[in-house]
Amino acid sequence: MKIIVTGGAGYIGSHTIVELISSGYHPIIIDNLCNSDIRNINGIKKITGKDFQWYNADCNDKEDIELIFKKEKNIFGVIHFAAYKSVEESVRNPKKYYKNNIGSLEVILGCMHKYNVNNIVFSSSCTVYGSPEKLPVDERASFKEAESPYGETKQICEKILQESIINSISLRYFNPIGSHRSGLIGDCSTDKPANLVPIICEVAKGCRDELVVNGNDYNTVDGTCVRDYIHVVDLAKSHVKALVYLLDNNKKNVFNVGTGKGLSVLEAIHCFEKSNNIKINYSIGKRREGDVEEIYSDNQKVKKILNWQAKSTVHDAMRDAWNWEINKDKLK
Repeated sequence: MKIIVTGGAGYIGSHTIVELISSGYHPIIIDNLCNSDIRNINGIKKITGKDFQWYNADCNDKEDIELIFKKEKNIFGVIHFAAYKSVEESVRNPKKYYKNNIGSLEVILGCMHKYNVNNIVFSSSCTVYGSPEKLPVDERASFKEAESPYGETKQICEKILQESIINSISLRYFNPIGSHRSGLIGDCSTDKPANLVPIICEVAKGCRDELVVNGNDYNTVDGTCVRDYIHVVDLAKSHVKALVYLLDNNKKNVFNVGTGKGLSVLEAIHCFEKSNNIKINYSIGKRREGDVEEIYSDNQKVKKILNWQAKSTVHDAMRDAWNWEINKDKLK
């Protein structure tokens, strides 16, 4: 069963390709490596022992994407990851995010309509909730004003999907961390890391002198921001569950994908230290524009309907994140 996966060489995409292959699907990757790396393509092959089709194409290039849909017949669905993902960068350069993140979805949907592909799993985000009024936040929470242009693009994309006749599932991720235990695939983003765990890893490796914690005066357990951290392999498996559900039910739905537990920035740092027996040098800085104070998931819906729940611990994820960091430079 052929499944097109846009952004399939990226962080979450590459892990999802592994899970798709192990579940008997035939993924077709579309990824121009603008924010990923050939190492993940090679790593997927080493992990699975399988070859697959990869198109080096831009999802905003309508002509190229149409050629792929035309060539690849009998496509059962699409998993759409291709998007820029840095909250911090989106605040600095919002036009880049509006053009790419929304534009790529519109191109993909246009091709799906034209070539009669009726199912899409969309890579959404908990940023659609803005600063939630109630925690844990569930899928019934209304969209508030997004805290960043990145979050706004995810809100707009979800609205586009709701208005489309195509069957869709939007998976609202919380905070993916870690890597495949093999250390063969991981976050190969070409931009400067802006997320907590990759920065922690760079400090541990000596690539940075210190980690600057963005604010310690929030109304949280220790004054630092609270997030719901989920192992990327668990997150990848949720896409297979969503795809199965979509193919069987032919409808629209949205799901939170998180552990249901919040962890502060300082707690996450200490968890990494304990998991890897490494001391992290950090200091307290100013708040960062676009950050939500505290958010973690109500994940009862995804457990009940998709029969999915996180299996790995945060300690597992911190260990695997560090394993990737110390191995990635050796890979080709």
